[in-house]
Amino acid sequence: MRLLYHLWLSPACRKIRVVLQEKGLDFTMKVEKVWERRPEFLALNPAGDVPVLIEPDGTVLAESGAIAEFLDEVYRDKLLLGINPVDRAEVRRLVAWFDAKMNHEVTENLVGEKIMKRFLGFGQPNSSAIRAGKANIGYHLDYIGYLGERRRWLAGDHFSLADIAAAAHLSALDYLGDVPWAEHEPAKEWYARVKSRPSFRPILADHIPGSPPPAHYADLDF
Repeated sequence: MRLLYHLWLSPACRKIRVVLQEKGLDFTMKVEKVWERRPEFLALNPAGDVPVLIEPDGTVLAESGAIAEFLDEVYRDKLLLGINPVDRAEVRRLVAWFDAKMNHEVTENLVGEKIMKRFLGFGQPNSSAIRAGKANIGYHLDYIGYLGERRRWLAGDHFSLADIAAAAHLSALDYLGDVPWAEHEPAKEWYARVKSRPSFRPILADHIPGSPPPAHYADLDF
């Protein structure tokens, strides 16, 4: 059985979970407390980060971008990186936007400060970072809305890894109640379509002990 080492609110892990679901691949999950730096896990991925995916044949894959591209190359019944070079370039551009730019400007400042800092034992949340994350999120929601109003999906006509990456970050932020949906209707409409996909339902069922999500988190109609 395929095994995914993950953390609940990690957008990188959530991205791979949705990719696996979209491709109809069976897998089990194991929470990896990366702050413990287990030697057995470091032997799988010396970087000490999740996600790490172990394929049924024992192949070990690490880093969400590498895992997603591997899965798209090997399991080709449903392509998520695009069907031609131009499409793939746009999907990769947007994945980088969300996994690098949005992660740095928003996710690390909110999820990182409010949740991960506590687990890692790095002290109290930085209020300045939290304010920056809340100030920056509107810019990214506006961009998602801009794309959603001009295309069927973020990268073009087809649901792709770009949509998955964006939704992975927003779902983690939404779990904390930090997404101002009422002020960004086009982005909200796009996210509602993503939430309605069967592949996304396990994400909406996540429940971190001691930190329940807001009532609207799993509501397909908000």
